[in-house]
Amino acid sequence: MTTTDKASTRDRLLDAASELFYRDGVSIGVEALCRTAGVSKRSMYQLFASKDEVLAASLERRAPGYAAQLMPGPDDAGTPRERILYVFEQAEKLSTAPDYQGCPFLAALVELKSPEHPASQVAAAAKESLKEAFRAQAELGGAPDPELLARQLMLVFDGASARAGARIETLDGLTTATVTTLLDAAGVR
Repeated sequence: MTTTDKASTRDRLLDAASELFYRDGVSIGVEALCRTAGVSKRSMYQLFASKDEVLAASLERRAPGYAAQLMPGPDDAGTPRERILYVFEQAEKLSTAPDYQGCPFLAALVELKSPEHPASQVAAAAKESLKEAFRAQAELGGAPDPELLARQLMLVFDGASARAGARIETLDGLTTATVTTLLDAAGVR
């Protein structure tokens, strides 16, 4: 197997894992994963020690793209308040997609239930990164307790993601209105 073949096999596995784990949950079997990716189990095990490693790698690979969908770019202008609200506006837009199942990182954490699982560690890091972005903007916006506000914003984000992903709730401005109330209460400009 050449280096290009390995990269291609790896990419196919990670693409299939990302799709299957998001759509069907982390309990999918190696057989289904390999069949969807069009690779043999032997090839998978040459690249990854376990399905757990595939799941962790697929989440790690997904994190930058997911963040890019939600976060304003580093050069985008806007007040801290506008930058925080932007995330929730984007989340509301994402939630309208027919295949939306909520935040992939929250879903992995809830399903795995083990903070030691390699995929849980990747997912927790992605969630921590979002919380840190909220905290930094809250601090820049003058919040008296940026850490508390960041935690509150994560509750809104994760709760909205879970409810919209389960098709219990449509977000249609609900999260932005809720976040506006939190930002007003914290005096974030």
